[in-house]
Amino acid sequence: MNKRIRTSLLILSCFGVGAGLTACNDDTKLTEAKPVQHPIIEMKDGKKVKVGVYTVPQDTEIDKEPNAEEIRYGARLLTETKRLLPDNVGDDINCNSCHISGGKVAEAAPYINTYNSYPMMNPRAGREVNLVQRINGCFQRSMNGKPIDPEGKEMKAMIAYMKWLGQGVPKGQKVAIKNAYPIDTKLVADPVRGQALYEKNCAVCHGINGEGKRDSTGTIAFPPLWGDHSFNIGAGMARTYKAAAFLKTGMPMGVKHDGLWGQGGLSDQDAVDIAEYFTHQPRPDFPGKVNDWPNGKKPKDARY
Repeated sequence: MNKRIRTSLLILSCFGVGAGLTACNDDTKLTEAKPVQHPIIEMKDGKKVKVGVYTVPQDTEIDKEPNAEEIRYGARLLTETKRLLPDNVGDDINCNSCHISGGKVAEAAPYINTYNSYPMMNPRAGREVNLVQRINGCFQRSMNGKPIDPEGKEMKAMIAYMKWLGQGVPKGQKVAIKNAYPIDTKLVADPVRGQALYEKNCAVCHGINGEGKRDSTGTIAFPPLWGDHSFNIGAGMARTYKAAAFLKTGMPMGVKHDGLWGQGGLSDQDAVDIAEYFTHQPRPDFPGKVNDWPNGKKPKDARY
């Protein structure tokens, strides 16, 4: 190839042919995402008072921490739970299947206030539970599996990640976000309409029979919503209004221009109808359900 031809090809690659391409323009810059921030509040004299600002951290910040390796292992465990803890996970679900974007999204089961909130009263258990007990409850219910070692490196790593995500907000203060959307529990669910909406909005990812989907490597891409490989009847996601609250702000994904995953778009009624449909499909039982709500006041959407 002579010099003249090489020069011509370089010009064409930089500017395109009649299309005005600017691939070689040194001035082109990527648009950086704006930091997501929330107020930090504290109760003073019975009133909520703003005392600071919380910024959702980027994972690149983890490397600045003295226990960065532990935090990163915790992040991996929460994202790749089934693959890394196969003896403890009985279904085909990861922790972050429900805790969107590593637990960083408000109203989508965030971990942001988790470390700072425990121990807390758990109405289902009828007693105060600590964070270790809460995590192991998820392994038994949402993961349809077995508890992990309370003192093991896996438990410590997951808690280390949640603590890091809390960014040092002290006890007595909290980031002003909701864990779940306040769905209207007075809405009457229509499972027939819910099935039609599920097939339109959800089946492309979760399967027409709720079986979920894996990628080419066998990794869980979209979790099953019912059947033998889904969460059991004791999981919060098996309840109509609990599930609807998650659907309202967390699903479907990739349909909007805002949000970390472009999620949302359902009305409250849509969310309730879809939730009523898929939560009432067959799924594993949970023998420990006989001990739930020992003090009464069982929610109306409990499946047992």
